[in-house]
Amino acid sequence: MRKTGHRSRAAVAVVTAAVLGLAGCDAVGGDSAAPEESRAAKPSPTPVWDSSPASMAAVGDSITTGFDACSVLADCPEVSWATGDSDRVDSLAVRLLGRAKAATRSWNHAASGARMADLPGQMTRAAAHTPALVTVMVGANDACRDSTAAMTSVADFRADFQDALGVLRQKAPRAQVYVASVPNLKRLWSQGRTNELGKQVWKLGICPSMLADADALDAAATERRDTVQERVEAYNDVLKQVCAKDERCRFDGGAVYDFRFGTDQLSHWDWFHPSVNGQARLAEIAYREVTSAT
Repeated sequence: MRKTGHRSRAAVAVVTAAVLGLAGCDAVGGDSAAPEESRAAKPSPTPVWDSSPASMAAVGDSITTGFDACSVLADCPEVSWATGDSDRVDSLAVRLLGRAKAATRSWNHAASGARMADLPGQMTRAAAHTPALVTVMVGANDACRDSTAAMTSVADFRADFQDALGVLRQKAPRAQVYVASVPNLKRLWSQGRTNELGKQVWKLGICPSMLADADALDAAATERRDTVQERVEAYNDVLKQVCAKDERCRFDGGAVYDFRFGTDQLSHWDWFHPSVNGQARLAEIAYREVTSAT
């Protein structure tokens, strides 16, 4: 019986040693050397977002056309934050592509007065270039209507933005999209209302839902401006939400909305649209967002 027990214990010891030996061959830990397969460098996945696109197109409204930056009630695309060639702005296209390449590899399809409903058509024209990057800045005119009742509904704003991205994905599925937030219109009113010339220009019909009766501070005027501001914030929520569903879309996180346009950044023709200096600041914001690692 003692001999049988001795043999059993010996057998268990052999089996245990074998199991431990097998485990040592398969596991990597402590000072054990990793197998060749584990030590071999694994290829890194190609990042979805390219921070140095080779071409770009711009869509949007009067901000992207440089409206009132150079002269009264006129576009000035050469100072556009997106595609302008002015060295006073150093546009996003120039920063990303270099001045020479930007002249032939960037396109501006924005139009003064454009609303979100116009974006699918603009996006069709932009996609025809198969750009690596498309910039979007639109929404101010959806809030800047003759009355608050005439503002674009949030539902329509969402549907049109989704349609615009859908158009791009059909024509240029790999194009990246940078979406700028809608500016803080109430803050622009607050800054510009101190200038008498600007208020006279506002009477020509610039953003009446926010800028009409600029000096009025009664309850009705305050409620009107607050209603416009709430709609702008709702638009920005839409831009963020829709963009988040597209892996090649990047929203600015409210950077343009949060930017505090001062007198130097506002057009001295209408005290509402960005000046040349303001366009340069928008270019800085866009470049920071497009080239950010995350």
